[in-house]
Amino acid sequence: MFKAILVDDLATVEFGRKLSQCCEQASCIFLYGDLGAGKTTLTRGFVQGLGHQGKVKSPTYTLVEPYELPQWQVFHFDLYRLGDPEELEFMGIRDYFSDTSHCLIEWPDKGQGVLPEPDLRIELKYSGEQREVELISCSTVGQQIISNLESIE
Repeated sequence: MFKAILVDDLATVEFGRKLSQCCEQASCIFLYGDLGAGKTTLTRGFVQGLGHQGKVKSPTYTLVEPYELPQWQVFHFDLYRLGDPEELEFMGIRDYFSDTSHCLIEWPDKGQGVLPEPDLRIELKYSGEQREVELISCSTVGQQIISNLESIE
């Protein structure tokens, strides 16, 4: 487990950048937190940390936003509006998880039973004006990500 305090949106973006640099192999990351807790902000930093230059927007209405980068594909899912986990099967969810992709999934509970197990769970919580971020490893990939993060923090 890894914990940190993020003082503002810039710190959340920077944390996402650092996190992306710690992902040496494909990963599945579940993002938890209330509305506005910083899930998309953290994802913005992650995608930018891997070289994306454009905007990073919330896929609330599209369910998934893809980013094609030189070394990776990043798929940012927001399942908040998902009516039934079965909808993920219709959109070919399994095709998104590959040896060259990072999948960051907001509101993963909405896809329960269809989504694979995560490598890492990230929980964002308000702590006054700041945010507290907690990373929980769920696999050897997740353990490696946390170990890499600890070595640069």
